[in-house]
Amino acid sequence: MSAVPGPASAGGAWPELPYDSWRDSKSTLHMFTQVLGKLRLGLAPHEPEWMHVPLYVTASGLTTEPMPYGDRVIQADLDLIDHRCILRDGDGTVLGFPLPGRSVAEFYAGVLGGLRSLGAEVEINPKPQEVPDPVPFPEDGRRDYDPQWVRRFHRTLTSVNQVFTRFRAGYRGRHSRVQFFWGSFDLNYVRFSGRAIDPPPDAGVISREGMDAEQFAIGFWPGDHRYPAPAFFSYAYPPPDGIQDTVLRPAGAAWHEMGEFLLPYDAIRGLDDPAQGLLDFLDCTCQAALNLAGWRQYQP
Repeated sequence: MSAVPGPASAGGAWPELPYDSWRDSKSTLHMFTQVLGKLRLGLAPHEPEWMHVPLYVTASGLTTEPMPYGDRVIQADLDLIDHRCILRDGDGTVLGFPLPGRSVAEFYAGVLGGLRSLGAEVEINPKPQEVPDPVPFPEDGRRDYDPQWVRRFHRTLTSVNQVFTRFRAGYRGRHSRVQFFWGSFDLNYVRFSGRAIDPPPDAGVISREGMDAEQFAIGFWPGDHRYPAPAFFSYAYPPPDGIQDTVLRPAGAAWHEMGEFLLPYDAIRGLDDPAQGLLDFLDCTCQAALNLAGWRQYQP
């Protein structure tokens, strides 16, 4: 059997991803991921720090993975190479529809209608989360979707996912999987010390549960209205004294006023070994955070 080559991605493993070039496509894709994420929110067993709600990176896109529905399982995937939404159940039934040209409202109706065709009646909250001026899915007519830019985003996610997975591998304490949070639209990973803490006094519903344990987190997001460029981030919560004085690597990494370390995505694209540059950033910020916070039990 001969392999069929997939579409080429400009820029190889770390393609260009300028925020302004695909901002509108990103906005539409963000809402697509929210619809699928809300399926997990409604069906998956509850876990601390919302660990039951993320999506996960696959070779072709993002997936809910199997979700329980009675004594059956159902799964929803975004194929970001062939640009389709795919719904399936554990009995082998597969349904799908194309993503380009489809509005958020049409996508929402297509997902719930497809699940009904699989015999799964699922209701979700139609209001998006963690976005300014949320538009309910049934009323959202945006349909910008450029397959080339979406493909580049997916190629970037697969590269970042591999590096984050390498970084995750050696930790012996409680930690998350490498996961895609559809509210904030970022790929992230979290380590926990095992110590419970009180959430911030002004915490909302999401933060109250997501910030009730001492943690160190890393992530990648493609930019938003606050920071219009793709970047990597890392932070410790609660932030230990002196964390902002950490000596960082590689060049370009800096402490940001948002209370976290940032490394612009473009800062590693020009390196001879982007993956190693990213690992250096994760290692140096993690060691500083864990040393300052006193996570002695999990230090190598």
